[in-house]
Order: sequence, then C-alpha cells, then structure tokens
Amino acid sequence: MTILTMSASIHGLKPPCDHKNVCHPTGLQVAVFFAGLYLIALGTGGIKPCVSSFGADQFDDSDEAEKKKKSSFFNWFYLSINIGALVAASCLVWIQTNVGWGWGFGIPAVAMAIAVVSFFSGSRLYRHQRPGGSPLTRICQVLVASFRKFPVKVPADKSLLYETADEESAVTGSRKLDHTKQLSFLDKAAVETPSDRVKGSVNAWRLCTVTQVEEFKSIIRLLPIWATGIIFSAVYSQMGTLFVLQGNTMDLHMGNSFEIPSASLSLFDTISVIFWVPIYDRLIVPFARKFTGHKNGFTQLQRIAIGLVISIFAMLAAGTLELVRLREVKKHNYYELKHIPMSIFWQVPQYFIVGCAEVFTFIGQLEFFYEQAPDAMRSLCSALSLTTAALGNYLSTLLVNIVTDLSTRNGNPGWIPDNLNYGHLHYFFWLLALLSVLNLGAYLMVARRYTYKMPVVSTH
Repeated sequence: MTILTMSASIHGLKPPCDHKNVCHPTGLQVAVFFAGLYLIALGTGGIKPCVSSFGADQFDDSDEAEKKKKSSFFNWFYLSINIGALVAASCLVWIQTNVGWGWGFGIPAVAMAIAVVSFFSGSRLYRHQRPGGSPLTRICQVLVASFRKFPVKVPADKSLLYETADEESAVTGSRKLDHTKQLSFLDKAAVETPSDRVKGSVNAWRLCTVTQVEEFKSIIRLLPIWATGIIFSAVYSQMGTLFVLQGNTMDLHMGNSFEIPSASLSLFDTISVIFWVPIYDRLIVPFARKFTGHKNGFTQLQRIAIGLVISIFAMLAAGTLELVRLREVKKHNYYELKHIPMSIFWQVPQYFIVGCAEVFTFIGQLEFFYEQAPDAMRSLCSALSLTTAALGNYLSTLLVNIVTDLSTRNGNPGWIPDNLNYGHLHYFFWLLALLSVLNLGAYLMVARRYTYKMPVVSTH
C-alpha cells in the first residue's frame, strides 16, 4: 500500500497527465505501480487463508463453551470484513474520486500499519498451534508410498496398519485420526513391509502413518463439496459484471442532481451481510437449535445448502427484473435510450438476496473447511475454499463467451449485446438459476454421503 501511495503522490513516480486526464507513464513508473499491486496480492495470499484459521485456533476444542463460541467467531469475522468493505466502497471511493489517489491509497496504508501493530500487540495472548511442516510433502509421500506398494494387500485387521505408539501424532501439532473405510487403496501406504526401514528408521516415502493417510483422505473428501462452491461463486460474481451492465441501462438518479454509479449498488450486498450476520447469530441459530438439537442450529453442510437455495432466488429476481425492464423498453420503444426511466434501485432486492446467501454459504464454507481439515492442514484447506471465488469468475467468463458465441450466430444480436435493450440478459440469469438448481442436487448427493473426520479421543 505504501508503494502504491508513493506511485500516486511522489513527483517522478507519479506519471504526468494532460488536460484530458490521460496519463503517460514511463517504464519505471509502471513497474513501481505493478510492484505495489503484486505485493498486495502476495500479502493477501498470506492473510486470507490464515487469519480465519488463526482466529479459530484461539478456541479450545476440548471446552464445550469455547467450541460453541467458535461458530459465532466465523460469523463476526465475516461481518468485520464487510464493515471494512463498506468503508472502502463508500468513503474511500469518494476520497479517490474527489480528493486524489494519494489520499485514496494513503489511508488504507495507514490502516494496514495500525492493523499490523494491533496484531503483534496481542502476541503474548495468542494460543499457537505447532507448525506441522509442508502438507503438500505429506500428501506426496502418501501417493508415492501407495503406488510403490501397488501389489501389497491391505490386511483385514486395520489395527495392523502402521501408526506411532505415542499418544501424539507423527505429524507435529495434529491429533491422531481414526482409520476410515473409504479410499482403501491409500491404506497401502500404511502397510509395513521389510524394505520400509533404513537402519532402523522409517523411510517416510515408503511407509506413512494411518493419520497421514487419513489426512490425505480428508482432503479428497472435501473436494466434491469444494467443487459445488464454484457455481455459487459464479452467481456471486454477477454483482461485479452483469448486474452492473443491467444497472447502466436504468435511471441512475438519486434525487434531482446526484447520479449513483451502477457499480456502487454492490454496497447493498455488503449492507445485507451486515444486516443478516447478527440476525443469523442471535435469532436464527437459537430458533433452529430448538428444532434440530444441534449446538450451532444447523450443521455446516445444512447451512451451505440453505445458501445455495437462496442464491437460486437471487438469479430469479435478477431475471424477473430484466424481463420487466425489457417489457418497458418494448412498450415505450426505448430501444435507443441509454437510461430508461426505471430506477436502478429496483436492483436492490437481488443484491440483498445475494448478501443473505453469502451469510449462509460463504461463512458455512469457512467453518466447514476449517473444522473438517486435518489439524495441520487448516490454512491449506481455507486457501482451497477461497479458490472457488477465482474459479467462479472464470466459469462466469466462460459461460458468457459460450452464450455470446452461440446466440450471435446467423446475425442475431445475442443474449448480451452492447445495447442490452436488444438482448435477452434474463436468459443468462435463467441459465445460472438452472445451473444452481443442478448444482444444489449434486451438492445434496455429495453432502449426504460425506464422512466426517474422526480424531482419536484421548484416554487421559
């Protein structure tokens, strides 16, 4: 953030701009600017997967009261992110537009400096998990050992599989995991053979503990649940793409003189999250607890499913609005009108519904991937859940390209032409709603068969 601030304010690093506000940066100025952007990407990659996991690590799993509070932590953690997003999308955007980019980047730089000081000031209070080494190395060891022992038979008595005799797992900072029946091919990695030991010590690329094998199985079991998050993320990504294009065709006026940029309506998604998190945590959970008997009201998988259902209604709302908009265009012959006399605030319900779906699905995913991840792989699994956002964006782009290619054949304007008044944008929203229904069906099948990880309960 400091490098970005410098590139926007220091003479020599700030590119000269003409009276039309067109800037002409030198190679050095471009390099400095992109160095700042890529450092932010690198820093975010370090923060995002780890901060939620580290926060949840502060709660003791063996204490029921703390375990209950851990579920609330994920809700309030997500709320705090959205409060930050609300400030950024309103105050900071205004400062960047009306005061200047130096201040626009400088304020977040100071905010990050305060965040770093705040984070380190609590160092003595934190509960630290011992690092278990590279999870990817352990996964590769299980794969290599399994393929090396391809001809070896797995014994019927699973107690014969290799595991350390100590109460502690061989993986630092991780509880032992009980053996599960699925993916039995990987169990070959834990079958002892004479060639597994070199001078008395175990060769980790030939023999793995049951816990190490079960770690890998846990990751594989998460993948189908992970995959169903991609279509949800494609729905979520519409807020920054087609919702904005739809809004650009509508009346942007708020009062007589003020025009609201259509991209700013995503504020209502953020407001929706801020509205729904306390309601979910304080009203929905206690109410659901009376009927389900579950300490968190819903299981994490049920919570994700509810969000997937709500996301379908978001697409139906967007498609219905577009249908109504196009009827107005046809009725009054507004085809060549840039902004039809229909308020952009009719888009608020679809943003609000997406925000509600987020509270159920995204927070549910955060908690689910943390809880079901092996103890020493929690940050990896949090990172895995975050990749659905990127893949959802790519899927959305792919769908737009396919739809545009197919619908513009034979000289047709297509579903999403430059002038949406001639298009059928609602068809695309119906398509996403249909894909979401199919995705929900696939999710319910996968969730029903999901096997939860089983930590070995200590006898002490």
